[in-house]
Amino acid sequence: MNIVVLVKQVPGTDNVKMDPETGVMIRSGKDTIINPLDENALAEAIRIKNSHENVKVTAISMGPDSAIKALKEAIAMGADEGVLISGRAFAGSDTIATAKAIAAAIKKLDSVDLIVCGERATDGETGQTGAMIAHYLDIPVETYVSAIEVKETSAILKRTVEGGFERIEVPYPVMATVNKDINEPGFPTLKGKLQAKQKTIPVYGPEALGLEPAELGLKGSPTRVVKVFSPKLSRDTIMKKANGTTEPVDELIKFLSGKDVI
Repeated sequence: MNIVVLVKQVPGTDNVKMDPETGVMIRSGKDTIINPLDENALAEAIRIKNSHENVKVTAISMGPDSAIKALKEAIAMGADEGVLISGRAFAGSDTIATAKAIAAAIKKLDSVDLIVCGERATDGETGQTGAMIAHYLDIPVETYVSAIEVKETSAILKRTVEGGFERIEVPYPVMATVNKDINEPGFPTLKGKLQAKQKTIPVYGPEALGLEPAELGLKGSPTRVVKVFSPKLSRDTIMKKANGTTEPVDELIKFLSGKDVI
């Protein structure tokens, strides 16, 4: 059984920066982490690998060269291989261009049975990429997955839906986007770190994926960020002294009533 896990390297929550000229997120900073929900996806793939025979887990990421760090961490956690999609041509890709590139990379692998990723990423919060990858691969996708049971020719997936859960059986290959309820991610082991250090991560560029320049980066992204700005907070403070009168309280009540607060 071959499982692919999509691992995205994202800025730390307090370290998100945007290029004011292009509207594109800056991803070259040192303060980066694996997208938290992708950690859940990785942990689930490793759990399946550890509880079944003949299971191979391949982690795929798209980003700058620094994303190799995330793939090495995935291998240290228990993944077998890592693949990086990288190159200047991919810069500025929206969810559509990203999905095309990742789908092309998955097609280069041996027959893939199960693809797992986080339901969304903390940097974009769109929740679109997993479903789009499934579209370009022409396979079914199940979202908000909170449990996975693998069988010989199909997977039984537990989905979180409004008011409860549903269980569905889907034949391979299938894409599952998982939520945080599926598990608690573990930590890399010393043995895993040593194995990751020795691993060579192949890097796929546009030519290796067979994609045209018009399909990549900003050229292949119909989504456009028109303007980036930081909101400004302004406060007009009114100071009143009581001086033994109720005038300030009366004015406060009048002010709050005018704002429909009371």
